[in-house]
Amino acid sequence: MSPFPPGSRVALVYVAEQGRVGTEKQMTMVTFKQVSKVYKRGGDIITGLDRVTVEVAEGDFCAFIGPSGCGKSTLLNLVAGLDLPTSGELFLEGRSTSRFTSDDWTGIRRDKIGIIFQAFHLIPGLTAAENVAFPLLLRGERGASVQTRVEEVLELVSMTARRHHRPSELSGGEQQRVAMARAIVHRPQIILADEPTGNLDSQHGAEIILLLRSLVQHFCQTVLLVTHSVAAAEAADYVWAMKDGQLVTKTSQQPLTVGG
Repeated sequence: MSPFPPGSRVALVYVAEQGRVGTEKQMTMVTFKQVSKVYKRGGDIITGLDRVTVEVAEGDFCAFIGPSGCGKSTLLNLVAGLDLPTSGELFLEGRSTSRFTSDDWTGIRRDKIGIIFQAFHLIPGLTAAENVAFPLLLRGERGASVQTRVEEVLELVSMTARRHHRPSELSGGEQQRVAMARAIVHRPQIILADEPTGNLDSQHGAEIILLLRSLVQHFCQTVLLVTHSVAAAEAADYVWAMKDGQLVTKTSQQPLTVGG
């Protein structure tokens, strides 16, 4: 049963996506093979990641947890192509990224990856709806299809009533919901969530994590979450603890179920 109101746009998208998910074989979306990332700052050498090997399959909700400086954000930056490995090899959907150009990465971020930042990064002069539409406009999309897609995701994150408000008129939790809608409006296969609850109180943080869980459960999107929060990580299918740039332990768990 769809958790969304019968007949709503989101419910219709849900039904279509459920049919797709049921007929496709699960694939590996993200693969790290002995990936290291080393930074040089002045005379110092800083290891961001140290020989990390990990696979994340389609439809997985994977959390990476650990203290600041352990390599969590570095890992996400590599998946997004915002940084490049010093050694080792990274694969997206089985394709090696070693020869990706900057244009290739721009296309990947535009079409396949959605990023949710801790600091929201909404455009101050735009309304909530305009912020959400922005990724579609960058892709060259125009007209009624953009408006329809924006309305779908604003409904999904319960922000329809605030569509005409600018970021300064929204609470922190509302801004993060808009940021999430912007990250998923282009229907990415991979969602990267970098401390998305870090600037929120516990209630609003829990709501954002449940929304991430619903994307995995109902649309089979792959979510990589980095967090300090044990409570946030509890929504994931499995959790990797990180320390000093390495994956230390993996804990599988019974994930939360959203809706009915």
